[in-house]
Amino acid sequence: MDFTAAREQMVKQQLAPPGHTITDSAVLGVMGKVPRQEFVPPSLRTRAYEDTPLPIGYDQTISQPFMVAFMTENLKPKPTDKVLEVGTGSGYQAAVLAGLVKTVYTIEIVEPLAHRAEQALKRLGYSNVMTRAGDGYKGWPDAAPFDAVIVTCAPDHIPQPLVDQLKDGGRMIIPVGPIGHQTLNVLCKKNGKIEQRAVVPVRFVPMTGGVTTTKKS
Repeated sequence: MDFTAAREQMVKQQLAPPGHTITDSAVLGVMGKVPRQEFVPPSLRTRAYEDTPLPIGYDQTISQPFMVAFMTENLKPKPTDKVLEVGTGSGYQAAVLAGLVKTVYTIEIVEPLAHRAEQALKRLGYSNVMTRAGDGYKGWPDAAPFDAVIVTCAPDHIPQPLVDQLKDGGRMIIPVGPIGHQTLNVLCKKNGKIEQRAVVPVRFVPMTGGVTTTKKS
């Protein structure tokens, strides 16, 4: 399979046209470079550029390409940013961010997934991504504060440790709520206070760990 052609087609047909419009040229550029097939199980590589989530084991998924691009664009990444990602999963979102920011710190509670993602990211040369197996609800306090935080699993409320670890002027994008009633939220921290807006309904795997009442399905 010609993965390069498939990736180019993904960008043109899934991300750029009316109705699925990603306008940030930097985001479109990095989506056209990151080899998504390297972050899915070998048996699913021929489906890597379909606009759909795919299973990666342990009841987790790799998000659909459009959602990865949409969340990345709404995070408004800058080349000088230090970003925290909660929910490494396959490592794909971290790889996308790595092409847009200075440093990515990514944490995954499922240890086998954390180790697999770390290996994939190292093998592919993403030297500006730091990985950790641990409870993402608690963030990464020894690396804080962060310019931006992206959460790729859904807690039932916004974790206070992540807010605390966000710089003043920083941004966060996070899905919140139980399955079937989740909303993607964009937050901005200004003068120590959070400004929050709901963006779109979404469906993410629940966050585990921390103080949350949402149970893993």
